[in-house]
Amino acid sequence: MRFFIWPAAFLSLTACFPAKPPAVKPSAPGAAVAKPQVAAASLPPPSVLPPPRPASPVTPPRVTIREISGITFEGVSFDSRSHRLRVVDQPGGPTSRFADSSSAAKANGGIAAVNAGFFTPEGAPLGLVVSDGKISGSWNTSSLGSGVWYEAPGGGNAITRRETLGRPGAAAMSGLLQAGPLLIENHRPVSGLEATKPSVRMLILWDGGTGWWIGRGSTCTLAQLGSALAGGSPAGWPIRSALNLDGGRSSDLWISESVSGGPLLRRSPWNRPVRNFLVLVPR
Repeated sequence: MRFFIWPAAFLSLTACFPAKPPAVKPSAPGAAVAKPQVAAASLPPPSVLPPPRPASPVTPPRVTIREISGITFEGVSFDSRSHRLRVVDQPGGPTSRFADSSSAAKANGGIAAVNAGFFTPEGAPLGLVVSDGKISGSWNTSSLGSGVWYEAPGGGNAITRRETLGRPGAAAMSGLLQAGPLLIENHRPVSGLEATKPSVRMLILWDGGTGWWIGRGSTCTLAQLGSALAGGSPAGWPIRSALNLDGGRSSDLWISESVSGGPLLRRSPWNRPVRNFLVLVPR
């Protein structure tokens, strides 16, 4: 304590009565030169400094099968630092390039794939789609377009509400899929989800960081689906955002044998061909 009080008092006096600084004598050859001292109060104590935050390890893709609130979820979880989703569209309409998710994935070097966005009876996208930088479809303002999955030109990806991104921002993305409704937003279930029409569901989940999951949920209503996801997670981590994709007869999930827990195929014999797919590929 005495060390800190004395310099403070001395400085206050010299501020009132400035004095000529004493002459500094040159040091003798070979003599040690005194180093400037740093006041102890100018550096934070070691106990106050935050510890370095270690980077979480990258988890390889793996198949997950889990029942939550009576709904069976089957899909693949992955880390976006090692793998990414790619929108594979068919400008000529369903089956013009690929018959199913398996053929779409294999033709594009993928290890897994799901059917993706909604489409019209004529095979046109029911919502905006950006595939490899090419735009198709139009901005959908219905509940089936309330959410957007996108990949930015720099490689970052997220799920957000359409109003947050906007039509001009959406068109600037390197990959994008408009679908809906949103099921979970900011870790909370979305209110007002449809509660009378059960169907097989396809969906994409995000933890808000680098954790992602794509897959299917067994027959349920959208309200039941949102409630189940609010109470548990197919991937084991808390869900920040969940987006509903085209389901029902469009449902099509394929996971390669190269994925831990694979292979897995969920596609009914009466499945109808779809317009586009989300294909999981290595970075």
